[in-house]
Formats: sequence, C-alpha cells, structure tokens
Amino acid sequence: MTEPVKTRRVVVVGGGVSGLSAAYTLARARQAGAPIEEVLIESNPWLGGVVRSESVEGFLVEAGPDSFLAEKPEAAAMARELGLGDDLMGSNDHARRTYILHHRRLVPLPDGLMFLVPTRIWPMVTTGLLPLSAKLKAAGEMFSSPPATEKEDESVASFVKRHFGRAMVENIADPLLAGVYGGDAEALSMRSVLPRFWEMERKHGSLTRATLEAVRHRGTDGKNSSGSAAGNPQSGKLPLFMTLKGGLQQMTQKLAAQLDKYRIFLGRKVLTLEFAPGGPGGLGDSCSRRFLINCESYKAYDADAVILALPARHASGLIAPLDHRLSGLLEGIPYSSSMTVSLGFDEKVRAALPPGFGFLVPRKEQRRMLACTFVHAKFDHRAPQGKALLRCFLGGTRDPDILSMFDEAVLEGVRRELKAILKIDAEPIFYRIHEWPDSMAQYAVGHKTRVGAIEERLHDLPGIYLAGNAYSGIGISDCIRTGRAAAEKALDQVAPGWRGTQKSEGSK
Repeated sequence: MTEPVKTRRVVVVGGGVSGLSAAYTLARARQAGAPIEEVLIESNPWLGGVVRSESVEGFLVEAGPDSFLAEKPEAAAMARELGLGDDLMGSNDHARRTYILHHRRLVPLPDGLMFLVPTRIWPMVTTGLLPLSAKLKAAGEMFSSPPATEKEDESVASFVKRHFGRAMVENIADPLLAGVYGGDAEALSMRSVLPRFWEMERKHGSLTRATLEAVRHRGTDGKNSSGSAAGNPQSGKLPLFMTLKGGLQQMTQKLAAQLDKYRIFLGRKVLTLEFAPGGPGGLGDSCSRRFLINCESYKAYDADAVILALPARHASGLIAPLDHRLSGLLEGIPYSSSMTVSLGFDEKVRAALPPGFGFLVPRKEQRRMLACTFVHAKFDHRAPQGKALLRCFLGGTRDPDILSMFDEAVLEGVRRELKAILKIDAEPIFYRIHEWPDSMAQYAVGHKTRVGAIEERLHDLPGIYLAGNAYSGIGISDCIRTGRAAAEKALDQVAPGWRGTQKSEGSK
C-alpha cells in the first residue's frame, strides 16, 4: 500500500515584488499538483513593498519605481502571464533626451552615448559636458585602451577614469548612478553594477570598439541619449523602458489576487527564525517541519522551507541564530534611503519645459536634488492633456539626512531648486512626498565575491532561500527573477520529483 505524500509548507517572508513572485510561483506549482502549501507573511498592512500607484486629479503618480528596463524580460513576461499584456507600454523614446546640470545650465547628454561609452564622434566633439582633455581621451580609447585591472573588482569611478578620464566620472557616470542607484561611483562595484562593460574590457580592451561591434550586430545606429538603442515600433525594437498603463501596482495587485487570502498574513512582523525540534539534520515523527517562524503577538508558523524576500539586513537578523557567518555577510550589504517628490503643474509650465525625459544633477553642483523626471514626456497616460508631472529624486548616499526633514521644508527646497534650474515659479496643482528608508541595496566593491560567499553558506543551510534586490540586480525584473528562482529551489528541496510524477500520471 502506497503511503500518502506529505504536504510540505513553504513560508515566504516579505510581500514586496520578490516575495509576491515567489508565493505566486509556489501557488501555481501547488495548483499543478505539487504536494506543498505556501504561506506569505508581511509586516506591513499592505502588499507590494515600494510599488505603489496613486491617481491624483487625473495624474498617475508612482510612489516608488515607475518602470522597468525592457531588455530584461521577466517583468513584461510576468505582466503577460497575469493577463496584463494589453496594458504594457513603452517609453516615448522618439522624444527621449536626458540633460545634465552643468555649471547651473542643462546640457544634453551627447547622442550615441551608450550609458558611458561614446559611439558617435561629432556629438562628443561638440558637447559642453567634457573638457578638451576628456574628449581626446575618449577619442583615443578606441585605439589604445588601458590594460584590464588584475583586481577581482574595482569601483565604477576607477574603471571609467582609466578609460575616459575624471571628467567623465564627475559629469556623467556619477549623476547617472546617483539617479539609478542612489549611490556613489567611488564606492559602487563595476563588476556588479555594470557587468557588461566589465566583460567587454576583458574581451576587447576598448569599450568603444566592443560597443560599436554590439551596435552593428543588433543592426542599430546607436543614436540615443543615455542608455541603449532607442525603441522603434516600426522596426520591432524594444523601447528603453516599459510600464503598465494603469501603474505598476497593477502587477502587484494581480499577483496578490492569484494567492489564496487565507494563506496571506499581513501586519505580522517576524521576530525570530529557528530550527524546529529535531535540528537541521532531520526531524522526528512528532514534527514534520524543519523551521519555526515566530512573529509578534506570539504567533508562530512551522515550515519545511523559508524564503526570505527581505532587505539583506533584515534577513541577517533572522538568520543569525542559524548561521552567524551568513548573517555577517548579509549585514555587510549597505543600503541607501530615497525620497520622491511628485508635483503636478498646469499647461504654462509644461510649455516652458525643455523637450526630453528630465535631468540629472552631479555632486559638484551642490544641489539636494539627484534627478528630475518629466513623467508626462516619458510615458503617455500619466498627466491630463497639456499638463506636466515632474518627479524629483532626493536622498541616496549623498544626502541621507533628507528623510529627517519635515514635508514643508522638503517641498520648499524642491521648489527652490526647480526655480533655479527650470525657471519654474508656479504653484503646483498638487504634490506627493514618499519616503523609502534603507530601500536601495548598494553593490559596493567586492559585492560579487560577497554574494558568492553567501551562496556557499546557503548550501550548508538547506531550506533557507533568499530573494530581493540585494544580490544580483535592483530592478523589478531582477526581483521577479530572484523570487521565482527561490521558489523553484524550495520546490526542488521539499517536493523533489513532483513534476515527473505529474508527467507520469498525465501519460496514463
């Protein structure tokens, strides 16, 4: 007589994009026959983490991320899987232009600049962002690139300086990274933040030669202002950014809707994680679980596997009783805090704005603002006809104290800088301020080595899995990828062979 298959429990701690993706993957597996049950625990009274969309007087405001990179497929694939394919839309790349604040003036990034690498000569010759010495160094990089470093890693600033000079770091690389990571080019890891360029150097020496070759291979002309080839709907090329017509919260709401409500527990902060009776090497017949998860209000959950979809420092505290070395590795991943200030304006302001997606602010300009996006220009359906929606970014490693300021002082400061930079003195129709303390993982030099050590320690701690933006990418697609990967690993651990069983039963 065949013994009944035991149902195993997988607990996901954290209800942001990573945790929702993990729980969704587990739920789909259970519905397909996997002998598991999934549980999702979130300390906040809502799901979705930093993804939050709000409609304000006809404007669509994103409190956290507003889009994802189209070249990373996971987010768009998830949207389609959830039935949101018709709501996917790309950025208006035909109108894309990014400015750098340079000596108190907005200067456009040169056309053909593929993030940091010039692919067109004339725009680099004529740009006002770089002195002649930097232009000559950039031109010469194609023919006499510096030898690759023998170090396992180096800072973005060091890498860019070797290839293109200090001015490229100060005027372009640092503001770009501050706008994306909230970080400092002197501290961020080249190998982890820009791995493609790290590999280009090792294969080709010259980043310019490597980039031109990649552009030719894709069949594009590289005409662009700040990232990758511009999207062209007629040629089928991807846009640079993608989002959802009704806001990114559409995705997190759809993910949550796929889960059974009685398996979701909100407002429950996990206090401790420990081995269940029987220890890590095996459990007695009296207890079928391997871990105990203790929450506030004396609520406890038992689990065969645990997915920690949390900031690394929070995961560190929970893992400390299980593995002090792993806890220390996680604790060493630094974070920065961020703040977004969204402001709606009337038609006069929109008409006065320069064309493009917005601007970035280098450290040397001594402003609190890191960047400002002209949201109405970047995406359709974000502002009423003719009106403007600006989203300003503050904080980061450059200005962590901004989160301690009162909203009135923040707003006054933002309006003062918008007046100085854009000559905007109009009263906003509305404003929204959103704070995200310790929300952005910083991939410091040596990050890849640290992640490798974390993975090694996890091999000795079966049943514990990690997901989130702290390890291998900070974007929404990265969070989805790590969440789903953690769920698949947990399935392989607690329900090995279930897919084969399903195939066998289906073939009978």
